[in-house]
Amino acid sequence: MRRFRRKRSASGATDYEEIEGDMFFRGRQPEASIWRRFRVSADGFTFEQEGELYTAHVVANAERVVDLFYNLSEQLPPAVDVWVDDLRSGRSWKADAVALPDVRESIARLKILLARYGGVEFSVFTPDDQLTLNPYLELFIYARTDRWLYLLEGKGLEEQPRVHTKSWKTNRQHFPAAPDLVNAVTAAAERLGLQPA
Repeated sequence: MRRFRRKRSASGATDYEEIEGDMFFRGRQPEASIWRRFRVSADGFTFEQEGELYTAHVVANAERVVDLFYNLSEQLPPAVDVWVDDLRSGRSWKADAVALPDVRESIARLKILLARYGGVEFSVFTPDDQLTLNPYLELFIYARTDRWLYLLEGKGLEEQPRVHTKSWKTNRQHFPAAPDLVNAVTAAAERLGLQPA
């Protein structure tokens, strides 16, 4: 492709000269979301049916998985049951029929710390659906219908025959110290009215 640059001559007339070299700008490229640009090639999920139960296992980078956990929780009914297990402090909490907007607000406050440190299992569930963010920052979905398959595909994830899990890489006792996360999880449990399990 030939490129030109405008140039003025000494007499004030406009002229054009050809520029050598590769073209740097090629016009407007279709916009891609940030996760598509910087995602790991391992982004994906498995989806299986065992009897009446459908199971999805989602693996992606830490920020993406935590963000998916938050965004997909919006699909749950207005009241959910909650289970939180903090591996660092050894404390667990639970509650039944917690308002979903309150749970989502707590997840939103914890997103950055969860993605950075992991080590917390957070489950939000109803009799028909369960979303679980495990301590290794993988997302598991258990459901009585296959609707989550379509929701995951709608989020741009690809179904794969198997995913590379991170669960085996870190021993339960080897999570790095994260006092900010421990304090934030404890505060979230108190805010939501969760009881020790």
